[in-house]
Amino acid sequence: MKNFIRLSEIDNVVTVTAELDSGVEVEQVKTSALVPCSHKIATAEIRQGEAVRKYAQIIGYASRDIRPGEHVHTHNVDFRNTSADYEFATDLKPVDVVSEPARDTFMGYRRENGRVGTRNYIGILTSVNCSATAARMIASAFGSEEMANYPNVDGVVAFVHGTGCGMAGQGEGFDALQRVLWGYARNPNHAGIVMVGLGCEMNQIDWLLEAYGLKQGPLFKAMNIQDTEGFAKTVETGIEMVRAMLPEANKRQREPCPVSELMVALQCGGSDALSGITANPALGYACDLLVAQGGTAVLAETPEIYGAEHLLTRRACDEKTGEKLIQLIKWWEDYTARNKGSMDNNPSPGNKRGGLTTILEKSLGAAAKGGTTPLNGVYKYAEPVTAKGFTFMDSPGYDPASVTGQIASGCNLVTFTTGRGSAFGSKPSPCVKIATNTEMYSRLIDDMDINAGAMLTEDLSLEEKGCEIYQLLLDVASGRQSKSEAQGLGDYEFVPWQIGATM
Repeated sequence: MKNFIRLSEIDNVVTVTAELDSGVEVEQVKTSALVPCSHKIATAEIRQGEAVRKYAQIIGYASRDIRPGEHVHTHNVDFRNTSADYEFATDLKPVDVVSEPARDTFMGYRRENGRVGTRNYIGILTSVNCSATAARMIASAFGSEEMANYPNVDGVVAFVHGTGCGMAGQGEGFDALQRVLWGYARNPNHAGIVMVGLGCEMNQIDWLLEAYGLKQGPLFKAMNIQDTEGFAKTVETGIEMVRAMLPEANKRQREPCPVSELMVALQCGGSDALSGITANPALGYACDLLVAQGGTAVLAETPEIYGAEHLLTRRACDEKTGEKLIQLIKWWEDYTARNKGSMDNNPSPGNKRGGLTTILEKSLGAAAKGGTTPLNGVYKYAEPVTAKGFTFMDSPGYDPASVTGQIASGCNLVTFTTGRGSAFGSKPSPCVKIATNTEMYSRLIDDMDINAGAMLTEDLSLEEKGCEIYQLLLDVASGRQSKSEAQGLGDYEFVPWQIGATM
């Protein structure tokens, strides 16, 4: 393994693959001080104010003169807002779509509406924080002993949150919460749903049912504490509702389903500078394989494509789709400004220790998760994704809130790349975690499903690692437990994005 990686001939930095002492030769320059693993060094002089380039793109500007061989990081690089000249539909690569009879299959749960689940849960949804304890107590009543009688049901899980009242009854925040609840109620990984409210909250269950045409039936029930004669009676009633659903849910059997029925969330967290070199491009290759099979991939985290959005607009299927992405970027610039923040509040301290210097650098690596196929749709947070192929959903960069939106949008499987390490998991859609480097994979082997760091330490190709990821997605979709599932993660990662004011 070489001690550095150059990503483009026009770059003026390279990324080192191991900690290097002072005086080590790297591409005809010598390091001037100790450089941590996965950090950058300059391969040419970069004068103050000049652009620092990686991925053949600008990732920042020198805050002072930087000598060849010098460590390049936050101490000598400034961030500036992007000002790209956007192009639309200028980089469209044709997709060699596999014909339907020849498509790969996985073993899924086909629902009455034709959609397909990868898991078979009963969910307890809350309209407001005031009913959160009731929901948890309903779910906790179904322990392993009772659930052993229903081997085809993956569990009973409560999805509780800290909002639903003290908020405006209209506007972005209210609409987003209702989309999340509706999206979880109709996610194909749920066999049944019980909705629990208090009764006097701003986010009325009846409004949700009316707005989205939801009707109660054997596998969908709703109630509130005030109308169900109090807390204890609500818990008792909820348990009875779930008990009535379990035999019906247990009748569901896995059957062969085409990969076109998979909708995969593309997520990253705890990133390092190798994320954009190993795990994210490998996931992007798997994403391309999924799209060729007629499946859908959903990229998110709008602040974490900032500085790379011009590459995505070139892949937009048309100008309208690309313009929707640009409007999201402008919304986020306004959102951070009015809250006295900065688009560069990310990378986090952990990201920076892993070698990421600015949000521009992080975004260029993060966007690689989306592969190379056309961008066929751009959606609001938790809005149903209806397009096939590669798509984008607006969300914060905060992983639990972002994944919550992706699952609400219809994702029945989640992928999560990480370089620093993450203990994230999700329900009802299982989460596959992909390590960017071998050192972290070995240290957190109980948490990581795939080691993309082997692309460096074992000289595996992008294609080999991408195919490995794709095959694991089919296996997990068919029932194989991911590492996060095996450890029971996912009960506390339901975090709807709170956009509006709390009042």
